[in-house]
Amino acid sequence: MGSNVVSTWSADWVWSLPLIAATVTIHCFGLGLIYHRATLVLSGKRKIRVRYGILSLYIGAVALFTAILHGIEAGIWGAAYLLLGALPDRRTAMLYSLGAMTTYGKADVHLDLRWELMGPLEALDGWILFGLTTAFLLGIIQNIWRASNLETQKAESADGSWRGESSIRSNPTKDQSELQVESRRKTK
Repeated sequence: MGSNVVSTWSADWVWSLPLIAATVTIHCFGLGLIYHRATLVLSGKRKIRVRYGILSLYIGAVALFTAILHGIEAGIWGAAYLLLGALPDRRTAMLYSLGAMTTYGKADVHLDLRWELMGPLEALDGWILFGLTTAFLLGIIQNIWRASNLETQKAESADGSWRGESSIRSNPTKDQSELQVESRRKTK
């Protein structure tokens, strides 16, 4: 490998690592805002028994906001490509960036040779961001199911049909010891 290639790739790393750090930070901040909003909405819904159809729409809305967040982050990479002269215009920069971030790629859009290592580094960033989003969506879904299960248990308890130990075995979202303590309290 020639020293020219190494020095070129050094510049790719110098630009890409701060972009990865910035987009992950922005992503975590954005997910935090979405989570805060989700918590507010869910806390208001706990008083009413929520139907799964409404919950599905809610998850869809959360997914939409996370997709917008990914678009903003791809736009940041696209702006860097424009600033560096790696791509000719905004449309091409955004198209390339979304392709690299999702590892979809676009065969006829390429970075300038000087900046070609930034594409795989953006793909690495995409893997990190999509992993964070997947974990976040799973956590939101678990919180919704937990809230829904608590509502069901409260409703069953109010009408006298609460069954203690059988409810403990059927609720995988709570720690077993936590459910046993609740069971003992309710039977006293």
